[in-house]
Amino acid sequence: MEFQHISVLLQPCLDGLAIDPAGTYLDGTAGGAGHSREIAGRLTTGRLIALDQDPDAVAIAAERLKGLPARVVRANFRDAAKVLAELDIPAINGALLDLGVSSHQLDEADRGFSYHVDAPLDMRMSQSGPTAADLVNSLSREELTRILRDYGEEPYAWQIAGKIVAAREQQPIATTLQLAELVAAAVPPAERRKHKNPARRTFQAVRIAVNSELDALNEGLDAIFDCLAPGGRFCVITFHSLEDRLVKNKFRRWAQRCTCPPEQPVCTCGGVPKAKLITRKPIEADAAEQAANRRSRSAKLRVLEKI
Repeated sequence: MEFQHISVLLQPCLDGLAIDPAGTYLDGTAGGAGHSREIAGRLTTGRLIALDQDPDAVAIAAERLKGLPARVVRANFRDAAKVLAELDIPAINGALLDLGVSSHQLDEADRGFSYHVDAPLDMRMSQSGPTAADLVNSLSREELTRILRDYGEEPYAWQIAGKIVAAREQQPIATTLQLAELVAAAVPPAERRKHKNPARRTFQAVRIAVNSELDALNEGLDAIFDCLAPGGRFCVITFHSLEDRLVKNKFRRWAQRCTCPPEQPVCTCGGVPKAKLITRKPIEADAAEQAANRRSRSAKLRVLEKI
């Protein structure tokens, strides 16, 4: 099985994790094992636990991590605490999340993530549960509008949802190009001229909904942070503003000393920060990496250290 994946912001991640060769680390998004292999390769008596919900990724990661102090488990990173407990690991020294869709998932046309090729409308990272087709053929116009607006920040959400509902009354929406064509038909001609393919925001929104990505991220951040040992580092790479905003706000809250209301003149909470920000602003790919890997252009890395 071919699984091409160029690790985004690899060196900044390794620097951010400040790897202890005797430490225990978690890669919550193993993917093609690019980050995992580099982390595991720096361990001596330590070990790496690599998670992924995609069975293809699990098979490839297990193959690529052979001979290294690493174990691959099929699981969503939102269940990291449960996995670590089952492996009798009380705490970890660092964790990495590389969010979004992997290059492999985009390149495998039949996975239905890409609007560039015609394929079944699937989009399931875990390859189980309801598909994108199930979602677009069953939800109300109001609920579709909410998903497109909230997860895709789509200004034409109501119009696109209307086109979807009208089209599915004639026949089910079964393929990626069917959905992309409906989006193109719903937006004004000026919008189509401005954006080469106006379906990008809709595909992002539907994918996030199908995989419950923001809920998983919210739960996963909390679960993984709780598993970090004092001094443990947490690195998260995001690829769109919704993810980045969630990570930024969560990191800031953990690093905040005072939790009193802003209008209160004197602190009475006696709050103690749980963490310190290693990166006050996100790290982005340099020009060389952006030229070599298009996926890195929207990547942002944030790093936190637990106190």
